Amino acid sequence: MTHTTDQCAARPPGRPRSERAAKAIVDATLDLLAEEGGVAGVSIEAVAARAGVGKTTIYRRWPNKEALIIDALAALKGPLPEPRGESFREDLVALAKAFVADKSDKKRVDCYWSVLGSSERYPELMDRFTREIVEPRREVMREVLRRGVASGELRPDLDVELTLWILTGAVAHRTRAAGAGPVPEDYAERVVDALMTGLAPR
Repeated sequence: MTHTTDQCAARPPGRPRSERAAKAIVDATLDLLAEEGGVAGVSIEAVAARAGVGKTTIYRRWPNKEALIIDALAALKGPLPEPRGESFREDLVALAKAFVADKSDKKRVDCYWSVLGSSERYPELMDRFTREIVEPRREVMREVLRRGVASGELRPDLDVELTLWILTGAVAHRTRAAGAGPVPEDYAERVVDALMTGLAPR
């Protein structure tokens, strides 16, 4: 079957309609999630109205608002840098920088805190958020720390889980600290080096 010039010209430029609709739905979900209403303020009706689509368009892709929120939050997360395995420090610094960038984005942080603040009311949503979005990223960092122990760059008795909390806590608190100013460009390196000073073999 051949296509005439008129037929080709009639196609709208840019993304296919379904892809544009999906992006509008995800963006609307994130906007609502970041607002004061948080998770409670997100509904299929509200998302449809803000995205300019019908509710059936949403339900074709997502069975409920919890599934929609999880996919929207996942869309906020950029891929973590792939650990190269050549230098434990360089891999950990690269991961720490990705966390700094993630936590420095106000919209991302507002969305995450909306979910965290709604954990008692929406425990299943919180469980899915932790299991599907948070834990896979944390596991990448655990593997880098375990490799540092195996290579002898870190103490053999290292508490990997505690170290992970120290590292992510230092990033999360610094990016939200009132009056602290912008996060320095070398903050990730300084945190990792400070940790390694205390975690290196004795």
